Order: sequence, then C-alpha cells, then structure tokens
Amino acid sequence: MARYTGPKSKIARRFRDPIFGPDKALERKNYGPGQHGPNKRRGKQSEYSIQLMEKQKAKYTYGILEKQFSNLFKKASRMKGITGENLLILCESRLDNTVFRLGLSPTRRGARQLVGHKHITVNGEIVNIPSYTLSVGDVVSVREKSKSLETISTSISSNYAKFDWLDWNPTSMEGKFLNKPNREMIPESIKEQLIVELYSK
Repeated sequence: MARYTGPKSKIARRFRDPIFGPDKALERKNYGPGQHGPNKRRGKQSEYSIQLMEKQKAKYTYGILEKQFSNLFKKASRMKGITGENLLILCESRLDNTVFRLGLSPTRRGARQLVGHKHITVNGEIVNIPSYTLSVGDVVSVREKSKSLETISTSISSNYAKFDWLDWNPTSMEGKFLNKPNREMIPESIKEQLIVELYSK
C-alpha cells in the first residue's frame, strides 16, 4: 500500500507544526526547509497556495493519500451538517486514527502498522484495513495473542491523553467508540474551511 515514507521533519518544518508528534528538528529550525534557510525570501502566498497547504497538512496529519482524501471529501459533502467538520469527523473515525487516539501506538503510522499486521479487532473480529470507518458503539480491542507485545504495553503506559468520544478499558485493552466527535473535541490545528474552499473551485 502506497504511503509517504520520506523525511517527517522536513514536512513538519514546511507547515511549522509538529504534525507527526514532538520533533527536535522543528524546535531547532522553526522555518521552512530549503538550502537558503531562514534568510530565504518567501513571497506572499496566493489564496490557492494557502488552501492547498492546508489540504496537504491534513493529508499528512492523518496519513491519507490524495485519492482517499478526495473520496472522503465527497462523502463529507453528502452528509448533513458542515462539510469541513464532517471531513475531520470521518478522518477521526478511521480505525488507524482511533488506535492512535486510544494510545495503542505513539504515532498514526505505528497504529496503521498494528492494524495491517492483524493485531487489532473490531467487535471481536480481526480488521486489517486502516481506513475502516468505525460506527458508534464499535469496540476496538487488542487481539488476545498481541496483548503481550512490548510496543503496545509501552505506548499504553506512556499515554495520558483522553478523548471524550472514546472510552478506554486498560484491563481488557479495549476501547469503545462512544460517539462521533464534534469539531471542538478534535485537537488538530487544521483550518478545514480552507480545504472546502479549495475543493469547491
């Protein structure tokens, strides 16, 4: 499956936002990448450029490729409510993102790998599709044979984040998708309205 495997720090510096998690390179060089460094003349961005950057930022944040993201937007536009918010809700409802939010992996890339390697179940059934969309009431669990994995236990022990739309049971290593989050619950600093404007052109 095609995925971005290039340098993460360069992407984070482009957006000046630690979209892949804490990044020391971003702290040291809080300016865009390029051979001319912070002294490079950066012209005024066009409206289209700003909108495109926001879309790229969302794609890299959630680890979604262009075709998938475009399909998600089409689905979001057909739903009731605000299209931009619907888009982020669909991104948050993905199985790999939920595994990340539950703290089973410190990164979305790692969460995608756990799903792909059949370590995760949904309602008791193994699901190895990272883009699988969860419904309200679905139970996401660590497969019985995988509960002893050091990577999972280490990630759980160092995770302190809690999210209102998820209920996590550390004893049974399972979490419940209580409800779809609203925009105020989602911590990502994405200006979704710019993405809507871009796709509406």
